[in-house]
Amino acid sequence: MPDLNNSKVFKTNYAGKELIVEIGKYAEQANGACLVRCGDTAVHVSVCMSETAREGMDFFPLSVDFEEKMFAVGKIPGGFKKREGRASDKAILISRLIDRPIRPLFPKGIFNDVVVTATALSVDPDIAPEPIAMIGSSIALSISDIPWAGPTGSVIVGCIDGQYLINPTVAEKEKSTIHLSLAGTKDAILMIEAGAKEVTDEEMVGAIMYGHEEIKKICAWIEEEIVPVAGKAKREMELYHIPEDLDAAVKAYGYDKLYAALDTFDRQERQVRQAEAEAEIIEHFSEIYPDQIREVKDSIYYIVKGIVRAKIFEGVRPDGRKLTEVRPIWCEHGILPRVHGSAVFTRGQTQALTTCTLGMLGEAQRMEGLDEEEEKRYMHQYNFPGYSTGEAKALRSPGRREIGHGALAERALVPVIPAPDQFPYAIRVVSDILSSNGSSSMASVCGSTMALMDAGVPIKAPVAGCAMGLVKDPETGKYVIMTDIQGLEDFLGDMDFKVAGTDQGITAIQMDIKIKGISKEIMLDAIAQAQEARKYILGKMLECVPAVAEELSPYAPKIVTFKINPEKIGDVVGKQGKVINKIIEQTGTKIDIEEDGTVCIACYGDIANAKRAQAIVESIAHDPEIGDMFVGVVVRILSKVGAFVEFAPGKDGMVHISKLSEQRVNQVEDVLNIGDKVKVEIIKIGEKGIDLKLLEKLN
Repeated sequence: MPDLNNSKVFKTNYAGKELIVEIGKYAEQANGACLVRCGDTAVHVSVCMSETAREGMDFFPLSVDFEEKMFAVGKIPGGFKKREGRASDKAILISRLIDRPIRPLFPKGIFNDVVVTATALSVDPDIAPEPIAMIGSSIALSISDIPWAGPTGSVIVGCIDGQYLINPTVAEKEKSTIHLSLAGTKDAILMIEAGAKEVTDEEMVGAIMYGHEEIKKICAWIEEEIVPVAGKAKREMELYHIPEDLDAAVKAYGYDKLYAALDTFDRQERQVRQAEAEAEIIEHFSEIYPDQIREVKDSIYYIVKGIVRAKIFEGVRPDGRKLTEVRPIWCEHGILPRVHGSAVFTRGQTQALTTCTLGMLGEAQRMEGLDEEEEKRYMHQYNFPGYSTGEAKALRSPGRREIGHGALAERALVPVIPAPDQFPYAIRVVSDILSSNGSSSMASVCGSTMALMDAGVPIKAPVAGCAMGLVKDPETGKYVIMTDIQGLEDFLGDMDFKVAGTDQGITAIQMDIKIKGISKEIMLDAIAQAQEARKYILGKMLECVPAVAEELSPYAPKIVTFKINPEKIGDVVGKQGKVINKIIEQTGTKIDIEEDGTVCIACYGDIANAKRAQAIVESIAHDPEIGDMFVGVVVRILSKVGAFVEFAPGKDGMVHISKLSEQRVNQVEDVLNIGDKVKVEIIKIGEKGIDLKLLEKLN
């Protein structure tokens, strides 16, 4: 049982709201835990580390999970089991947000399992749980005995009418031109994830710097007030390292061999030569250090890393490009005849095939989560099969990387997608990576733009993306920024800074780093360099697809939308759907009706069928008035009285025998029969029904 007398509560001002942290009251067996509250949003975060390193690990086994509990927003989960199941895409994206800023701050050589679990227990829609969970992870790690070089702070930054604001509400997000998730230490930025409405470089950097000022305050609060009172002493750990004598021996024997192997701009030749050199070095030391082959391999890795980075500092990239040079680009579009829109974008050895499928608004993705978003009309999905890197791997369901890359590409394109009233379609875009050697997510942005244009989607402007890399000397602070990084530069470099946007401004940014933060100067240089690359890439894309296709694919649905009085929806649908099903059967269309009265009618082939269905729906929803004229069908006859004409599904009126002709009519059958198509006019609306006048017999 926890000692409640030792539980502690800390409070601070967090962008105008009170942030409360409770420590020592919950999850006492975790290495570190806290409950973080801000308004009605409450997130519990725990961190645990295994006692021993995982055997045979060659990377740090950090796991981060953000748990969405539907009770946090007063909902019962859907489905048969009525309990939370697999993490939603949103939960996975938040898990990635938590992971990215904390990962670089763990010491090198730690191979113990570390698990961070953030659980949303209560959520106010106006106070997003993401930054609260990120701050909670920083506090839990800071007060634990796990070695970690924090603390970090986190915020969301918005911008309305040129004014920055921290942690905007739902209403403010709707007006904001920037949605920036930011994390860092008191000294530098560690993580950037942003979507924007074509903002300038200066506006984006201004938002980052504005958010960092709030981050500094959070870091100081954790470091100065929480850790001294609630923190544990950090555990003394024997971290994995390469023995100095072994490292020196491998360098002496293998450096020249590896340097020679890497001295080519041809990737395949370099890989073959490098593999041969590494095999020779390992064989040489297999008898000298038979029990330390792993250390030999790690020493080789650091030799290769040092050689490649040194060359880059000298301006020599692995493939011979200049630091600001984009790899060769070629594109094509319209390659799949039955697909509504398709394109292939190739940059170097990275290639993305993107397809665009159009559907009715009712086919938008329905979401079940903690926020108020209920459906997503524009869906972007990203797939990364094993063959894209030449690996013999079976296909699996999308992992966190695929979901993250798809979300980034989606965020980059959402600002240019036309509104539903301009283009009444649900849009699904799928990017399949056919070949990958770095920056495949940005290739998917470029390919998706072209596929949308090929499909005839009237996007506001084309979007391109490019990934920037960084090599920084930790001793001197000297750095080099590379445009359009490839796989090796990403693997051995310090930063992957992806920037997407139009010719006018930025629409998305994502930054991952392996060092302990970057400065404002580096950010400014990277964003400016990315802008030049983006404009160059846009030019290449527009050479292939100069403009949006004037017509939709013949295989795409033709859609008309209009509104009716919501009170008339029941009349249009009819009892047990009989009325609407009859319209669908007669016209060969598909009909969706929203609660606000928006009607969406789709058909394949001739749009006249959709127009015919529209006329029927509008006639049902229309309140008849004297003088209205309709085309209807005779459905019943009273020989000496008159004929009943159905002028809209479920609506009829009677043409009195005296209104069938200017001449005297003895019986109705002399003029009309059941099934006749007629044009009629409403002449009277009474309690007993509607009186009509025959204007014309049409058959």
